[in-house]
Amino acid sequence: MKPGIHPAYGPVVFRDKAADFAFLTRSTLTSDKRIEWEDGNTYPVVDVETSSASHPFYTGTARVLDTAGRVERFERRYGRSEGR
Repeated sequence: MKPGIHPAYGPVVFRDKAADFAFLTRSTLTSDKRIEWEDGNTYPVVDVETSSASHPFYTGTARVLDTAGRVERFERRYGRSEGR
């Protein structure tokens, strides 16, 4: 690897304000905002819109769409084409 061309890789806190959830990990992202973590150290904090604490798939609030019903309704409304 060439020296001096890679971004700094260090500890960063990602915070999901919607779910009041934060986690400490390592990343190349950085921020001017800082937060004091549970271990007493101060780390840069990056605010995210969605995390595993607020994503519908991980929280169990995801809805399954009835795609078969949509296809049948479309065929009833517009008819099936003769070529198929």
